[in-house]
Amino acid sequence: MQTMNISLPDPLKQFVDSQVAAGHFSSASEYVRELIRADERRKAVNALEAALREGLDSPEAPMDPADWDAIRATAPARLVATRTRPV
Repeated sequence: MQTMNISLPDPLKQFVDSQVAAGHFSSASEYVRELIRADERRKAVNALEAALREGLDSPEAPMDPADWDAIRATAPARLVATRTRPV
C-alpha cells in the first residue's frame, strides 16, 4: 500500500477528525479511502447513465413497453445485489 500525504485547511481537518471521533471511521485514512470509493462509484454510475442515454437515443435499439416492464421487474433485485457486494 502506498502512502500519500495531503494538506487540509483547519476546518476540513477538524471535520475529518470529528468523523473519526464519532466512530464513523477508524482513522482519517479510512475516511479518505471511503470518499475515494464513493467518487469511483459516482463516476461509474454517471458513465452507465451516459451509455444508457446514448442507447436510448439510438435508432438501432428502440425499446417497447415490454422491455421497460422487464427492466422494472428485475431492477430492484439487481440493485440490492449491487449494494450487498463487497467493494
